[in-house]
Amino acid sequence: MPGIRGPSQYSQEPPRHPILQINSQEPFNAEPPRSALISSYVTPVDFFYKRNHGPIPVVDDIERYSVSIRGLVDNPKELYMKDILNLPKYNVAATLQCAGNRRTAMSKIRTVKGVGWDVAALGNAEWGGAKLADVLELVGIPKLTGTTSSGGKHVEFVSIDMCKEEKGGPYKASIPLIQATNPEADVLIAYEMNGEPLNRDHGYPLRVIVPGVIGARSVKWLDFIHITAEECQGFFMQKDYKMFPPSVDWDNINWSSRRPLMDFPVQCVICSLEDMNVIKPGMVTIRGYAVSGGGRGIERVDVSVDGGKTWMEASRYQKKGLPYIADNDVTRDKWAWVLFEAQADITDSTEIIAKAVDTAANVQPENVDSIWNLRGVLNTSWHRVRVHVGQSNL
Repeated sequence: MPGIRGPSQYSQEPPRHPILQINSQEPFNAEPPRSALISSYVTPVDFFYKRNHGPIPVVDDIERYSVSIRGLVDNPKELYMKDILNLPKYNVAATLQCAGNRRTAMSKIRTVKGVGWDVAALGNAEWGGAKLADVLELVGIPKLTGTTSSGGKHVEFVSIDMCKEEKGGPYKASIPLIQATNPEADVLIAYEMNGEPLNRDHGYPLRVIVPGVIGARSVKWLDFIHITAEECQGFFMQKDYKMFPPSVDWDNINWSSRRPLMDFPVQCVICSLEDMNVIKPGMVTIRGYAVSGGGRGIERVDVSVDGGKTWMEASRYQKKGLPYIADNDVTRDKWAWVLFEAQADITDSTEIIAKAVDTAANVQPENVDSIWNLRGVLNTSWHRVRVHVGQSNL
């Protein structure tokens, strides 16, 4: 399209921070060390995980770049950057998480298919942009609309990003129209990340942010928005990012029997310790993140230092100096993670476990075996780290 293009080769990739642990070079998929995640509540852009399906698009002329809104709508429009920038700007703190986060632990049970993510395929950022509900009003769709007069019920986002899974076509995904037109859902057409313009890896010049939903629906490098009667029929909505029971394998899979994944379940991970760390005997600080989809808060984080025999409750916080109240949307960022911290006197080698409970009383499953699935998605089992007591710098 004018002003921006999706290259077919990887010769124009942007620079990346050397701290990233690369899971795939082409396309580039990488995550930071887990310890980097808890260095700050807002994840620095350089440390934010990179999830790509092809070469990074290149902007040649930002003045010519536009996003068209079409489909089952009475007043289709072509919107340029200036049109988006003229709308009221909102800043939304939201955690994006790849559905494959913690896939490596699931692959230890049985082989799964997908990028080998450890525990850091997520990040928390301050996203700036226009609310999608305001953007859709420009084409005559009022707020809180579930169906357009032409029968549109879904909003499909189509990227400039070309990927092999779509047989060379664009990456795409959709959300229900009622979610898109609800201002309280905070869906953004974003142009900023942490107070700066989006960089190329994260969707420059425009991307979608769908808070509380798996990252696959927050489409980058937006090309057009399509109002449709049915949900997106693209590969990543219909042939991927669905969760099947452990009994399903590649010989008996029926993709149409499951809904596309949307809200992510409650999740928590220990980040201050790696598996098999050697620690000195004495007081140990256990820190990590916890997050739940759909805007649900984190009611509790439980930590055990004896393999799950006994538990203690960790402290939770978002912004330093402000108390975190899980169901108070005035004092908390409802779409963002919480960081947690607990201290324990550890004198012997042991297994440390963390598990979270959200405000809907959803809890993490105890073992990964029961939620194993062939795509290795949504591993939200209790997070376990084995440590050895000895001579160490930790």
